[in-house]
Amino acid sequence: MITVFGSTNLDQIGTVPRLPKPGETVAGGTFSMAAGGKGANQALAARRAGAEVRHVSAVGEDAFAPLALDLLEEGGVDLSHLRKADTATGIAMIFVDAEGENVIAILPGANGTVSAADAERGLSDLKAGDVVLVQQEVPQAASRRALEIARQKGATSLFNTAPFLDDTPELAALADIVVANETEFALLSGRPIEELDAAMSEWVERTGTTIVVTLGPEGARARTPDGAIAVPAHKVTPVDTVGAGDTFCGYLGAALEAGHDLETALRRAAVAGSLACLKSGAQPAIPMKADVDAIAGA
Repeated sequence: MITVFGSTNLDQIGTVPRLPKPGETVAGGTFSMAAGGKGANQALAARRAGAEVRHVSAVGEDAFAPLALDLLEEGGVDLSHLRKADTATGIAMIFVDAEGENVIAILPGANGTVSAADAERGLSDLKAGDVVLVQQEVPQAASRRALEIARQKGATSLFNTAPFLDDTPELAALADIVVANETEFALLSGRPIEELDAAMSEWVERTGTTIVVTLGPEGARARTPDGAIAVPAHKVTPVDTVGAGDTFCGYLGAALEAGHDLETALRRAAVAGSLACLKSGAQPAIPMKADVDAIAGA
C-alpha cells in the first residue's frame, strides 16, 4: 500500500506566449481547469503505475471539490481518509509559456487545515513494507508527523522538497529517501548545482539516507550509502512540464513498493516524468502504466 499525505488542489491554467516579468501584463491564449495539488498528483501517478493508493488530504465544501477529486475517484484512489473542511478547496494558478515552462501561485484553502491529527488518523495502520509520500503543500507540522509515523511503523518514506521552505532541511532529515530538483537541492545542501556530485556525497555521509535529484531533460541522479546511480530521461518535446516532478515521485514510490531496486525504480520514474510533459495540466498528463512499460519495460 502507498499512502500519499498532502495537498489536493484545482489547477487553473492559462497559456501565455512568454512568462510575464514582475509588474508586466502579457496577453494570453487559452484557459482550462484540471485536478492538481502535489499530493493528489503523486497519488494518481502511483495509482496509474499500478499500486494500491490511499490519499490523506482535505478539500473544501465548494463547487471546486468534486472537480479536484474527479480523476482520483475515477482512477480508484482510496479517499476514505480525505476530510471535508469548512473553507475553500485549494487552488493553484498556473501560467505556461510557449516552451512549456511555468510559474505557479498556490492558494492553500483546505490544505492549510491539514494537521498532525490527520496524519495520526490516516497513517495509523501503516506497516513495514508500505510506502509513504510526503510533500510540502500542507502545514509542516502535519508533514513532520507523517514522516515520524512512517519511521515508527517501519514504512519507507519519500519526501519531496517542493515547494522549498525554511524548515525543509529539518523535515528532509526524517525521510528515508529525499527527492529534490536541482534548484531545491542547491538550497538543501547550501552548495551550487555545479558541485552536485560532491554535495550529494556529503548529504549521504551526513544523514545516512538516500538523495534523488531530478535534472529535467538530463534525467535523474541518486546517491545512497552504497553508491551513485544515474538514469537518463526519455527524450520528448515538452508541451507542459507542470506535472513531471509529481509523476516522477508517484512512479518512483510505486516501483519501490512493488519490489524493484532503486535503479530500476528511477528508470521507470524518469520515463514517466518525461511522458507527463506531452500534455497540458498535471493529472491529465500522467501516463498510464502500459505507456511506461512500453519504454522502460514491465
